[in-house]
Amino acid sequence: MVSRLEHPAGGYKKIFESCEELSEPIPALVSGKIPAWLTGSLLRMGPGLFEIGDEPFYHLFDGQALIHKFDLKDGRVTYHRKFIRTDAYVRAMTEKRVVITEFGTAAYPDPCKNIFSRFFTYFQGIEVTDNCLVNIYPIGEDFYACTETNYITKVDPDTLETIKKVDLCNYLSVNGVTAHPHTEPDGTVYNIGNCFGKNMSLAYNIVKIPPPQEDKSDPIEKSTVLVQFPSSERFKPSYVHSFGMTENYFVFVETPVKINLLKFLTSWSIRGTNYMDCFESNDRMGTWFHLATKNPGEYINHKFRTSAFNVFHHINCFEDQGFIVVDLCTWKGHDFVYNYLYLANMRQNWEEVKKAAMRAPQPEVRRYVLPLDIHREEQGKNLVSLPYTTATAVMCSDGSVWLEPEVLFSGPRQAFEFPQINYSKYSGKNYTFAYGLGLNHFIPDRICKLNVKSKETWIWQEPDAYPSEALFVQSPDAKDEDDGVLLSIVVKPGVSQRPAFLLILNATDLTEIARAEVDVIIPVTLHGMYKP
Repeated sequence: MVSRLEHPAGGYKKIFESCEELSEPIPALVSGKIPAWLTGSLLRMGPGLFEIGDEPFYHLFDGQALIHKFDLKDGRVTYHRKFIRTDAYVRAMTEKRVVITEFGTAAYPDPCKNIFSRFFTYFQGIEVTDNCLVNIYPIGEDFYACTETNYITKVDPDTLETIKKVDLCNYLSVNGVTAHPHTEPDGTVYNIGNCFGKNMSLAYNIVKIPPPQEDKSDPIEKSTVLVQFPSSERFKPSYVHSFGMTENYFVFVETPVKINLLKFLTSWSIRGTNYMDCFESNDRMGTWFHLATKNPGEYINHKFRTSAFNVFHHINCFEDQGFIVVDLCTWKGHDFVYNYLYLANMRQNWEEVKKAAMRAPQPEVRRYVLPLDIHREEQGKNLVSLPYTTATAVMCSDGSVWLEPEVLFSGPRQAFEFPQINYSKYSGKNYTFAYGLGLNHFIPDRICKLNVKSKETWIWQEPDAYPSEALFVQSPDAKDEDDGVLLSIVVKPGVSQRPAFLLILNATDLTEIARAEVDVIIPVTLHGMYKP
């Protein structure tokens, strides 16, 4: 699966440039034949505005939230996009400057105000962004765009209009939740977020949002905290982007990438600190795995440890014969990968992009296995007895269990990221196939399929083509796990006409089924969903 394709022309820079929203959907030119059963909408979130007037945004996760939609019906396709009318966006457009601090860009007081107004503005405290550019997912009958703060934004998936901003702190004891919730077949939503409690106590809460209500009431109003994971450090929570869930357990991976709470709370408003300034790495901690049961929600006090890595995306995890198998997209070491995702880095010429990537952590797809039945007398013994994996778990003298992974894929500076599976049928279950976006020195230039059992790989790739995360949609008459299609937005900046398209691949072998081309550039998208 290792890609050696070079990008000397630097066409990838185009996916990090601002675009305009569309006043109405535009038709796409379809080649190939779209399956008759594929009727619905591909919804995607990402940054669409990378500067406000003369003020640039500095980080990939700062651009203002843009929602994209490809509609598929009767073999025809249209494309639409709109900016989400968040407070961050509306106020920025009104004042023609960055008003609310984003992930890697600090906002400063209005320079037109007098010195006393500016002084007091510095001390008004932290104004958390609602820039929901990361993902979109359903809660009950509604759809919400999200980032990783306590704010989510309700949107209309048909018109792409912004409906309202929701503060989860009004319903739950969390200071933010991830953009990667888990959803059960009945519509129950689980998520995880940091919680700063009384006396500066710190924990990670699993929250539960019930399925659609018979009385049509808002499920968010009935949200609860199901179980709590302890933090390894009192004032420094780990950064959490996703978590794992099996039929009976939650899996939380606590990494050495930390948020310095004291810095966040005390120096933010005085020195114009942004979110990235508050991250640091604990080079002595390594990585900890935590488990909790789902029903009832109870923390399991086993101490699982391993060497340091970053993790942003869980692929899948499942239970098997007294073990929990956890598949992850990892980055070796404690250095924070987001340090390499500043726009100045992503927009460099190809040789400089490669040099920067050589300094960054090395990506690797790993499988860890956590034993549920642990006895202290088994010190020094590999507790993993599953026949199909080389992952190990060894009891240490202090009662902790040291984990070593099986590597499912590794290539030099070649990441398998933004993973997807046949979620509706195989989430939390023993599975075979994962689909990923291939990052070549952080540049997305291929779509990948990985057999996690045989380690066989497949690739879709074209020169000077930059795809997005590929979403799996199962065929209605599917018999096998990979019976279905993959949907990805691809940009070809060097093409003079119709430089972007919706790509439809056969999920079995990654052969092309159809593409729907549009005559606009589409900037990078992060995550999204398919709405039938």
